[in-house]
Order: sequence, then C-alpha cells, then structure tokens
Amino acid sequence: MPEPPSIGDPTPGVPGLLVLLSGSGRTLVNLAQAIAQAHLRARIAGVIASRVCAGCDRARELGIQPLVLPGVIPGNDLAQAAGSAGASLIVLAGYLQRVDVPANFAGRVVNIHPALLPSFGGKGMYGDHVHRAVLSAGCKVSGCTVHLVDAEYDRGPIVAQRACEVFDNDTPASLAARVFALECEAYPAAISLLLSGCARVVGQRVLAGAPA
Repeated sequence: MPEPPSIGDPTPGVPGLLVLLSGSGRTLVNLAQAIAQAHLRARIAGVIASRVCAGCDRARELGIQPLVLPGVIPGNDLAQAAGSAGASLIVLAGYLQRVDVPANFAGRVVNIHPALLPSFGGKGMYGDHVHRAVLSAGCKVSGCTVHLVDAEYDRGPIVAQRACEVFDNDTPASLAARVFALECEAYPAAISLLLSGCARVVGQRVLAGAPA
C-alpha cells in the first residue's frame, strides 16, 4: 500500500478526520473553516482522493499532501491509512467510490448526501443527479442527510438532516446551492456529535445522549 497522507504534527487531544473525496473539495474546505472558526474541535488528519481532482489542490492549500487511490480501497488498507494518520473518524466529502468499511471503524465512517434519505439515494445518485431527480419528482422539500456508512449505498443510520423548500422556479443549480448551504451547517455539527461520544446507534437510528 502507498504511504499514508502527510499529516504534519498531530495535536494532542484533538481528534483527527481522514477525509475522502473525488471532486471539488468544497466540503473539505467547509470542514477546515469550521475547525478554524472553532465550530468543530477536530483536525484534518489526512486526505485521500479517488482521482486527481480540484480537491487535491484544495488539500495542498491547507498544507495536506493528498494520497490518490483509485478504485475501492480494501478495508484493511483504509484502516491502516486511518490509523497511520491518527484519525478518529473517516469522513466522506463527495467521495464517489464504494467504501469497504474496516471492522474497527464500524460506526465511525460518515457521509453527507444532498437529499433527504432514504429518498433519492443509492448508486449513481450524487450531485446534480440527485437534484434533477428531486425536481422531476415534484418534491416540495429537499435538504441534506448525514449518515453512517455501511455496506449499502446511502442506507446507513441517519445522524442528522436539514431541510429546505423547493421552489417552482428552481433549477438543479439553484437547489444545489441552497442544499449545500445546509450541508455547511449540518456536517460539522453531526461530526461534533459523533466525536463527542454522545451518540448511539439503535437499529437505523442515531440517538443523541450517552447509552443508558
């Protein structure tokens, strides 16, 4: 396996995020801004990209050398990369490959989807494909969903959702912009909840609060 991402000096006591991406890197930047503004107590421990993309450049701008790994990363290799980076959580940020969730990271791989799951999820449903489907279905409400990743696309337990109105004159681009604004709030908040340890999975639900 290639060497793990360059991560610099880890900060003691601050949980690390291993960010996986495939595109623009906007979500990576949003997380970095949330950290800088003290809305999220974490650090970007490393970045893995499924291809050379704009997100790689944005990672470098943050002082992180991304690791490009095409295709599905074997679970053991992903666990090794996360462990080498000192990551507490694996965070998908527009990552378009299926994730082979390592056994020791079950419940610690998180994704954000630009619709209100379980609607408009599944393989191939990402980006504008989702927003076009929402508009074609005549939905009056859309939004974003933060969920834990399991063996099926977009089927893991839901951590958080945010909703917005769908307007009659919406285009995929205008709806996407409004949903992404919600993502910028929802993702750091959900990651904070997961890192705090005050979340537990009950069936397909993630409940806030320590186990009874």
